[in-house]
Amino acid sequence: MLLAALLAGCSSFSPTGGKVSLRLPEPSPTTARMTAAERREHRRILGSYGGHYENARIQKMVQDTVNRLTAASMRPDLKFRVTLLNSPATNAFAMPNGHLYVTRGLVALANDQSELASVLGHEMGHVIARHAQLREKKARQAAIMSRAVSNALSDPEGGALALAKSKLTLATFSRMQEFEADAIGIKTSARAGFDPYGAARFLADMQRSANLKSGGHGAPTTDFLSDHPSTPARVKMALVDARESGVKGIGARDRNAYLKDLNGIVYGEDPSEGFVRGRRFVHPKLGFSFEAPPGFTLDNTAQAVLGLKDGGDEAMRLDVVSVPAGQSLAQYLNSGWIENVDASSLRAFTVNGFPAATALASGKDWTFRLFAVRFGGDVYRFIFAAKTMTPAIDRTFRASVGSFRRMTLKERKRVRPLRVKIVTVGAHDTVVSMARRMAVSDHRLKRFRVLNGLGTKARLKPGTKVKIVVE
Repeated sequence: MLLAALLAGCSSFSPTGGKVSLRLPEPSPTTARMTAAERREHRRILGSYGGHYENARIQKMVQDTVNRLTAASMRPDLKFRVTLLNSPATNAFAMPNGHLYVTRGLVALANDQSELASVLGHEMGHVIARHAQLREKKARQAAIMSRAVSNALSDPEGGALALAKSKLTLATFSRMQEFEADAIGIKTSARAGFDPYGAARFLADMQRSANLKSGGHGAPTTDFLSDHPSTPARVKMALVDARESGVKGIGARDRNAYLKDLNGIVYGEDPSEGFVRGRRFVHPKLGFSFEAPPGFTLDNTAQAVLGLKDGGDEAMRLDVVSVPAGQSLAQYLNSGWIENVDASSLRAFTVNGFPAATALASGKDWTFRLFAVRFGGDVYRFIFAAKTMTPAIDRTFRASVGSFRRMTLKERKRVRPLRVKIVTVGAHDTVVSMARRMAVSDHRLKRFRVLNGLGTKARLKPGTKVKIVVE
């Protein structure tokens, strides 16, 4: 809850009213067939998900999968086109006009073409069943009913109860749409010749991936599961739908061909957008780096860099704001963008030669240590939060900001993205030995299992292909 507040609560306030994202997506081309509103939404999506991921081989593979599904669908006359997004998030979604979006993070997590087809078929199902239009109609009906009840009833409690019931009805309606889209996707995949059990496998893999990312804290996420029904229920229903489509083994998985196309895909953050390596955040394009306090896990979102400490009692946010050159950083911290700033705690100082200021602010359950650092033409804003602010905790926050520095030109040139590499399992390879080859800084064994859809007791079979992460 605190991370959600840090993500949204203060991001819209600055002296100029603007906030600059730490991510720098490439400009987006528009599509002539889109309406003006659709083009605006298309640009918004690209801005939120790092722009296009430029990989002609993977783009063709994804589009070919969609074309195969379309031909087998209930609406082969519809035209679906795909945009591959440059984001490590595990997500896919569709616009009502048939424009599908899928992140490279989702493509990298899938282990065969039937798993990818299940997700694409799900999103196509939303379009085929006209869920966006039906949801809008249902929302209008709920709003009309709420207004009618409010006008007719003098009892405010009765009106509130009616409103709550209408919201519950809408939520249940949305939940049923997700199950319907799952069923459409699975049945379409089966008709297209794919293994219908790919959906259940991939839903389980996405849940394991989400658990690994959140660390059990329920951190904000832009992943596919964040706004869908609970995964155990969906897996259960997906298995029912798959059984109705045929017995196991009847459809193609095309695993080896899929992994061949996947080889070399970027894993995790793209360095051009900034990336996380353990507790360290590096942004070669903007030319700075810093290290989070001990015990923190960082997440580079489209709006900010978020951090949460193990246990959930401390958190942080880093974003960028525009502050007029004539306004001191101490004045900015006390300008009202966050409440209850202790004016007596305001201090100006320098961080590795850059002007900075700090202050304390208090909330109901949290104490905040605020920092502003002027770097180039922008101001970098650090917001640290602790349930119990002690001198020792405060020192770790100060040390983290003290690590903020300019990267050298050599460092910036040396930074390369992590990539997925497809390797063949040898006679003596094990899950543990393969995990040791993963170029990740934490949870190597868990990440290897999640990336390859392996359970805790799974063993590797010599001669098969697996994914590892390399520099």
